[in-house]
Amino acid sequence: MQRVKQEVLEHLKTKILPFWMKLKDEEQGGFYGYMGYDLQVDKGAVKGCILNSRILWFFSNACMCLGDEKLLSYARHAFLFLRDFCLDREFGGVFWSVRFDGEVEDGTKHVYNQAFAVYALSSYYAASGDLEAVSLAWDLFDLIEERGKDEGGYLEAFARDFRTPAGNEKLSENGVMAERTMNTLLHVFEAYTELYRVTGDARVVKQLKEMLSLFADKVYNPGLHRQDVFFDREWNSLIDLYSYGHDIETAWLIDRGCEVLGDAGITEKLLKITKDLAANVYRRAYHGHSLWNECEKGTENKTRVWWVQAEAMVGFLNAWEKAPEHMEYLRAVEEIWEYIKKFVVDSREGAEWFWDLNDEGKPESKKPIVEPWKCPYHNGRMCFEVIRRIK
Repeated sequence: MQRVKQEVLEHLKTKILPFWMKLKDEEQGGFYGYMGYDLQVDKGAVKGCILNSRILWFFSNACMCLGDEKLLSYARHAFLFLRDFCLDREFGGVFWSVRFDGEVEDGTKHVYNQAFAVYALSSYYAASGDLEAVSLAWDLFDLIEERGKDEGGYLEAFARDFRTPAGNEKLSENGVMAERTMNTLLHVFEAYTELYRVTGDARVVKQLKEMLSLFADKVYNPGLHRQDVFFDREWNSLIDLYSYGHDIETAWLIDRGCEVLGDAGITEKLLKITKDLAANVYRRAYHGHSLWNECEKGTENKTRVWWVQAEAMVGFLNAWEKAPEHMEYLRAVEEIWEYIKKFVVDSREGAEWFWDLNDEGKPESKKPIVEPWKCPYHNGRMCFEVIRRIK
């Protein structure tokens, strides 16, 4: 595992960081929003605000992980773009996307998107001490709590005014239109965990506990040892779907949240759930030293998606830490890393990771290397977590 740690550290420093540093847009601000499979950057492409938030989060944490202050300038560059162009000064909240020059492209206010901005601003505050960043994070927290939830939990999408409900096409898939999603709940939880970690402000404790209750009582499906994914307003599941990447990601993010929260009773309750999720993912989806994507209505999707492999490394490492007798999880971490090196990492000059691979390990889909959803958040975070956890 020391070898894995050193290789991951080297990969972060020589592959992932240089790739994203070169995408800095010195003329218009932020970072370029699209690179095709052909490795050509489209400097006029839309800039997704989620992508910019994730880049801000990435460089902030890279600075703290490596102790390299020069990386803070890249985080600052992302912060200024978020502050000056992604934030809606009229109605509040973060836009879905802007054009290459910062003009509004899609003014939708999605709760998922607000959460990633809170997440990024919190980490940037931890890295920089910039009080403006944490002030903006609290502003977004207040907006989410005021407009982005009801008595049943967090909602999804709104028009630009952040009051008028909008369709949730952006986070609904598999032929359903969800009024609530596991994914939005997970990333609000993740964002609030980070906000609480860096500020210690008790304003967020009640919300963290409420979300853990929702995971335990509404999202977790004990009979199937999974989370359900898409729901109507009353938390009725809309589809028979295992999302293996989300299950293993949720398992370690909930464990992290419980550690930050420090409530022994809640931790004991949720640990049983996170252990079950990790065990089920390993049992059902871990094949060929890698993780399948999902299973819909009994049909397995064996595509190997980049972010799913990254989350599996962290998730299985976390599962082993929680139950050291399960050495199969530790072996899986090493095996997935070997799979990533051999297949997922794009060895072409100026490239990063392929989006996805078929069952034979080939990137036949030829999806973009960078676009609003393809970012350094999952694979960068995998590097940070492996470096931090392996002693």
